[in-house]
Amino acid sequence: MTGPARSSQNAQYGLLTSIANEAGVSPATVSKVVHRRRDVSEATRERIETLLAEYGYVRVWEGDAGRPRQILAVFRDLAGPYTLEVVRGIVESAAEVGVHTTVGTTSRSSIGQWLQKSVAMGAAGVVIVISALADRDQRRILDQGLPVVLVDPLNAPSADIPSVGVTNWHGATTAVQHLIGLGHRRIGMLAGRSSSLAGSARLHGYRAALAEAGIPYDPALVRSTDFDYGEALSAARSVLDRSERPTALFAASDVQALGALEAARRLGVAVPSGLSVMSFDDTLVAAMASPPLSAVRQPFRELGQEATRILLNLADGRPPATTRRELATELVLRMSTASPRSEKSGRA
Repeated sequence: MTGPARSSQNAQYGLLTSIANEAGVSPATVSKVVHRRRDVSEATRERIETLLAEYGYVRVWEGDAGRPRQILAVFRDLAGPYTLEVVRGIVESAAEVGVHTTVGTTSRSSIGQWLQKSVAMGAAGVVIVISALADRDQRRILDQGLPVVLVDPLNAPSADIPSVGVTNWHGATTAVQHLIGLGHRRIGMLAGRSSSLAGSARLHGYRAALAEAGIPYDPALVRSTDFDYGEALSAARSVLDRSERPTALFAASDVQALGALEAARRLGVAVPSGLSVMSFDDTLVAAMASPPLSAVRQPFRELGQEATRILLNLADGRPPATTRRELATELVLRMSTASPRSEKSGRA
């Protein structure tokens, strides 16, 4: 963001800061009044509205009475089936209540710039998906009272910033318990990065299921990668190309599971007779894989609906009862999992 647009937004932010200082309130309180939120006393609201009028402040989004309410949905990138599913959930659920969604990524504009753009646009707020929130951005959200909801944040956010996710630990535990129930004892995992909250929770769920069944955790059967096909293919191959390979693999995402399927194909390992593959996500590609993937299903539409609902309520001055909301996952069984062959040999 450069030139006149940046200058205009900086000037606007400076004006609101000046009004906050003159009114003897925080910038967050001024932001609430600007966005017509309800959680400000009438006396304070009148004082700030008077100053806004004196300074000639105009709410740009009210210049066109027919302009729909809007939110921003910001992603790290728009690659991969998970992102597309979440985009659809947010856009469709917002449209159902007459709200327009502007979708962007952090590849060209930082989260801080998107927050600034949200204020300039008069957006109801921002949904930030699978991104790391820097301390300065968290402080800005809290100091200015910006309506923001996080979906599957990579790092632990402030307890005052609402976030929405799924029962990652329980979903992973259920998936591995299913594999154990089929008779598998050497169960590997393609885990996410330890820096990812969701990836870490799924790894802990995997380990908890093993411990409950009395199966020792073997770090040689676990590889941590990004939720990335190429990395997962290489990692899965390194796990499978060994004399004592696992009879089952649990992947922390669909794209990692697809990498595992391709690694098995290249090594001549049949799925599921020689290797069971269990995934987490259940995006559209899971059912189209060969063979179709058994998976832990994330309720993507509900994630979008819940994030949008919380955000709009927050913008209207109605904070959620709890700042962390976890939606239930579901185990979906298809053709990529089966009982293992004879345990006499590690190879099929």
